[in-house]
Amino acid sequence: MAKVLSDDRVSSEEGRHDRLNVRPIAGGEDWNVSEFICAAGPGDRPFEELHDGYTIAAVVKGSFTYTADSGVALMHPGALLLGNSGKCFECGHEHGAGDRCISFNFSPELFCEIAAAVAGTSRYKFSGPMLPAGKRSIPMLALIDATARDATPLHVEEVATRLVETVVSAFSDRVRSPMLPSGREARRIADAVRHIEAHAAEPLDLAGLAALANVSKYHFLRIFRRAIGMTPYQYLLAARIRRAAVGLAGSSDTVLSIALDSGFGDLSTFNARFRSIFGVTPTAYRSAFANRRTVSSPAALPVIASEAKQSTVARPRARRIGRAAVS
Repeated sequence: MAKVLSDDRVSSEEGRHDRLNVRPIAGGEDWNVSEFICAAGPGDRPFEELHDGYTIAAVVKGSFTYTADSGVALMHPGALLLGNSGKCFECGHEHGAGDRCISFNFSPELFCEIAAAVAGTSRYKFSGPMLPAGKRSIPMLALIDATARDATPLHVEEVATRLVETVVSAFSDRVRSPMLPSGREARRIADAVRHIEAHAAEPLDLAGLAALANVSKYHFLRIFRRAIGMTPYQYLLAARIRRAAVGLAGSSDTVLSIALDSGFGDLSTFNARFRSIFGVTPTAYRSAFANRRTVSSPAALPVIASEAKQSTVARPRARRIGRAAVS
């Protein structure tokens, strides 16, 4: 379990429990996955806690500030929170209330075994507090969200393993975590992120987002890119693609309906953008889930694409986010 390092431990535990809902999804002897829905807001002070095991948590909704041994980050939908075993951290909601995360927690032995195969060292530790939303993480995020809705233990454990491989591989390629703006700028970016997530299917422009943040367009573009790791337009596209992927995996709506509902203006544009991220068409991606041939990582996508082509011929112990909570 993650531990609260606070003098008023009893009262802090009770206060956090009032704002946190935890749903175990799956687990084994040396790993577990849980969903955390937190209602904490600006009026709730963060508590120092301790990662028990290694944690990779996918932020599905909301935003919060995460302070870890590896740095400080503004967590946002599509980002992966990273926690090193035995290290202290804090999570604060000074910029808005609530979040939802899917947390994968690993024993040090299991995590280091997987990391050693990717990074070549059994003493691996995360060098940054998060992996930002982006082209590399979108397939994993969509897969995690869909898996959380319909979990099969064997399937979830395979996804968990692929997740470690994907994150360690990303950092081995020297991905840098974005820098957290200070004070007022961080609040402005958090507000913009929440606005984009709430209105992702609508037409948005730089002038409107900058006005929401009450800064010039250039200044907004600069601080957003510095905090999130991508431009507002790239983040909007990522949000739309993630939603579309979850819809393809979990609903029977037509591809056109899902594309339009996700904010894409036409099917051809959606198909092109989806394939550029996932390596397969939306229809092939849906078929892979329907046949339990799940896209487990970006590296697995060519295999799915091959299967999709063949099918067209033949008719193709619950822990609190390792951080105790995303609170």
